[in-house]
Amino acid sequence: MDNARPNIIDWAHFERSRAELGPGFIRILGYFKEDGVKSVAQIEHAMREQNTAALVLPSHTLKGEARQLGAAPLANIAELIESTARICIETHRFPDELVPQVVELRRLFSQTVEAFDKETNPVMKRVAPNGGFGRRASNQGFGRL
Repeated sequence: MDNARPNIIDWAHFERSRAELGPGFIRILGYFKEDGVKSVAQIEHAMREQNTAALVLPSHTLKGEARQLGAAPLANIAELIESTARICIETHRFPDELVPQVVELRRLFSQTVEAFDKETNPVMKRVAPNGGFGRRASNQGFGRL
């Protein structure tokens, strides 16, 4: 696994979305971060309160936004939470079995946001796998004839 580009993101999909959205991409990415923080908190709150219906909308929102940006593992967990909650609403039970997925959701969301930030924030330091970029800087020839 390349530490600079974790495999939790489909980077080809991410770059296609970036190209298609053009200048609006950073705004959409900002919405993903803001909505994602709210969605994860709402999902965790719904689990604590044992409110099955309250699991559906935030997990649906997170699923769609994550898929749009190529974050399939995050989208898959959100989809599992959403679909399980929908089934549980029909069967009138609470999905206790989702606790591990809800715990994983926060960790994976944080890792996803961190990966997106590293990829899009020019201020964050990015080091190439070989430890540098381009030709090696050298002042060995400076001042020599």
